[in-house]
Amino acid sequence: MNIEVLLFARLRELVGHDRVVVQRQELITVLDVWDGLRAQYPQVEGFGKSLLVSVNHEFAAWDTAVKEGDELAFFPPVSGGEEARRRHLIQIIRSPIQIEPLVNQLGQPEDGAVVVFDGIVRNHSQGRETLYLEYEGYEPMALKKMEEIEASARSRWPVNRIGIVHRLGRLDIGEASVVIVVTSAHRKAAFEACQYVIDTLKKIVPIWKKEFFADGEVWVEGEVPAGCG
Repeated sequence: MNIEVLLFARLRELVGHDRVVVQRQELITVLDVWDGLRAQYPQVEGFGKSLLVSVNHEFAAWDTAVKEGDELAFFPPVSGGEEARRRHLIQIIRSPIQIEPLVNQLGQPEDGAVVVFDGIVRNHSQGRETLYLEYEGYEPMALKKMEEIEASARSRWPVNRIGIVHRLGRLDIGEASVVIVVTSAHRKAAFEACQYVIDTLKKIVPIWKKEFFADGEVWVEGEVPAGCG
């Protein structure tokens, strides 16, 4: 059986490809695919404990069954196309995020509060001077998870509209990497929903950042979310 596997961030760099075909006589579970990948690319040995995996854009476990034709992806924990609807806006873009037009698009006369979170690239990390960042994402799954976060926030708080825009590619110091806009009749719901969106996005949306310094570079990875892996 042959299974095509997508690779991201540090794992992609180790293998040297963003997608590979794993060939084994018998592939039954995700773990079988990982074992096949390790056999073909020994340099990934020892990486498995910190990996997340998805099958057809949904987080999966090592014992999840796979079949030929499935889209399987391995990636490290997240650091952190386009669809617009009447009551929310979910985007992944590669150009500077325009905050004012986003707020104007989502805000309506019935809103008593508009809360904006603007995640900005800072000039330092872990005591080192940061030159710039690069963001990489598994876009189909990232958009799907952003949609799920928006729906979950809407079910928890009486908000009117939610916008989530994340940027990929190279970002210089001072540029926005992610912007979240939440509108509601009252400020408490907007603040709490916005906090929930950014905290959850950083945990489950497959987008990674790479920090570049004068003396090197490093991928930023988080922890494996509960229930994954």
